[in-house]
Amino acid sequence: MTDTMFNVGKIINTHGIKGEVKVQRITDFEERFEPGQLLYWANNNQDPKPLVVKSHRMHKGFDLLTFADHSTINDVEGYKNGMLMVTSKEQEELGEHEFYFHEIIGCSVYLVSGEELGRVKEILTPGANDVWVIERPAKGDLLIPYIEEVVKEVNPAEQKVIIDPIEGLLD
Repeated sequence: MTDTMFNVGKIINTHGIKGEVKVQRITDFEERFEPGQLLYWANNNQDPKPLVVKSHRMHKGFDLLTFADHSTINDVEGYKNGMLMVTSKEQEELGEHEFYFHEIIGCSVYLVSGEELGRVKEILTPGANDVWVIERPAKGDLLIPYIEEVVKEVNPAEQKVIIDPIEGLLD
């Protein structure tokens, strides 16, 4: 497969005995896990394996999925710690001020004054807005809410993000 692949979730465990897996979501697109969706499972350097979503439900903040032709725990046990991915062809057109996680992760983060803070290492999706985890050299990670008041400019082409933190955010 030569098409570029993008992570949409990580299988962190099995759930029950009927082939259900517990997934940590790495996407904002609800439709990624709808029944009938084609995903690819990959782990290390193995060739991606196609999987069709059979069912989806939420449980304690995680997505629980089953796949077509995978009806027992034995069928999915080997998928633990693997990534669920989509091809670039399955990527949706985004609106203004919308970005894919892979476009943001790795970007350098600067204050409006020009001072570099660090790099985006992860994006969390806890609720109303995403939270960007900024890895800072010689300091602890910084959590930045992706809201208009804070994130002033995002330029994936230049791998650059400019923020104007609200009071107390950098403490």
